[in-house]
Amino acid sequence: MSVNTIGAEMRSKSADSLPGVLPDVSPITGPAIDLYEDGYNDPVYQAKARILNRAIQDIGMGRYQWYLFVVTGFGWFADSVWPLLSGLILTPVVNEFHFNGPFLSLASNIGLLVGAVFWGLGCDIWGRRWSFNVTLFIAGIFGLASGGAPSFVALASLIAMVGVGVGGNLPVDSAVFLDFVPGSHQYLLTVLSIWWCLGQLLSSLIAWPLIANYSCASASDCTKSDNMGWRYLLLTLGGITLFLWVVRFFIFTLLESPRFLSGIGRDADAIEIIHKLAKFNGTTSPITLEELEAPDRAVSGGGSSSGESHKILSKSSKYDAKHIKALFATPKMAWSTSLLIAIWGVIGLASTLYNNFLPYLLSSRGAVFGDGSLYITYRNQVILSVIGVPAALLAGWAVELPYIGRKGTLAIASGLTGAFLFATTTAQTSNQLLGWNCGYVFFSNIMYGVLYAISPEIFPAKDRGTGNGLTSTASRVFGVLAPIIALYANLATAIPVYIAGALVIFAGSLALLLPYEPRGKVSI
Repeated sequence: MSVNTIGAEMRSKSADSLPGVLPDVSPITGPAIDLYEDGYNDPVYQAKARILNRAIQDIGMGRYQWYLFVVTGFGWFADSVWPLLSGLILTPVVNEFHFNGPFLSLASNIGLLVGAVFWGLGCDIWGRRWSFNVTLFIAGIFGLASGGAPSFVALASLIAMVGVGVGGNLPVDSAVFLDFVPGSHQYLLTVLSIWWCLGQLLSSLIAWPLIANYSCASASDCTKSDNMGWRYLLLTLGGITLFLWVVRFFIFTLLESPRFLSGIGRDADAIEIIHKLAKFNGTTSPITLEELEAPDRAVSGGGSSSGESHKILSKSSKYDAKHIKALFATPKMAWSTSLLIAIWGVIGLASTLYNNFLPYLLSSRGAVFGDGSLYITYRNQVILSVIGVPAALLAGWAVELPYIGRKGTLAIASGLTGAFLFATTTAQTSNQLLGWNCGYVFFSNIMYGVLYAISPEIFPAKDRGTGNGLTSTASRVFGVLAPIIALYANLATAIPVYIAGALVIFAGSLALLLPYEPRGKVSI
């Protein structure tokens, strides 16, 4: 029987009718219907994913998932700290090395782009564990090394290498977390963005005294000995990142994704992982290999077809276009994937253009208002970072609201983010500018929290790393364009702000067109 024939027969009946697939009920969102309830192009995989989802839901939200919430949060932390760093160190580095500022952001975003492509697509090839452990190590090592950079070229090169590691964190870590969290707790993927906010806060708190007290006052006669603040900052954050890697690698043991293993035909290994998860959480799971192989028998006339399944499903376990094609397998999936890529790209362009130069903008605008000192600039940055913490918690609550869900929260937050960006152009004093920026940061953190969650929730696990990689790549590509635009734009005018605000509002409207709403549904 051909694969196409099997798919046609399987789609003709509900996957819930397959052995071992029972409906789950969440105390929060009710019956757990999977996101592809109207059909998926690989019904055998869908049926197996439902069986594994049921097993994980029965095990419940236990110790392993809460530990995972912490160690995957390190990826959000790194993704916040290192891209933000280009803006935090921009003024003192330009004073010392005398270069055009946007080139530093360009180097960082090129590295982030490479990391998103390589690690995002790669974790669907060789699994999650290697990518999960190596990305943070790369960021920490090169982050430490960048603190000793003797020139701008060396600094830009090292920062780019940091980006290669950091760029893989969110695509991989969101896939890892979603692979193990019960369907009733998928909203925690949105709450994970609190680590992003904590990264902003910590880096700003460290930068405030270091940059303010150990930096040259101006570009004239700015020597290394008088300008050590940015180096101390890089060394400190590089050391913290390396410490987080040590916790991940030596203290926490990551289990391989059971849905990834089943997707490449390793059903026995997937069952073993489920039992290890249950044991770690202090419980047991009744799932058996026979139960997981039931969908194979359903399409092979009752006989075991694990060997054939292994051959069919493992063909995609190599670096080719199969994982990408799977995300465009049906018109509905193609529309969804295309919209997500567009949303990430548009927001990536708008936010990177504004965020990377936020300290510079605050400083330059403050100078006009008469209070543009480094102390005021970094004090304001700390205030803005604190604002993001409650935003992450609010986002986790909002995505579970009836009639609003992920799409509505993303659209509303994007619209308000754009509105506050527009409002910054009306500021007449430094404090007014800070106030408008507080509103912008609050709603942009909600926007990003939902965006980081809705994409991996929509993508199926066997192609989730690739999907995350594609969306992150779109964001990074436009992130590379942002500093190029800044090289030729006048940042002292309000024009870049108007453009950024309009783009963010447009991205929010695109979110309403997504054909899938993950609220109340379980990802496969």
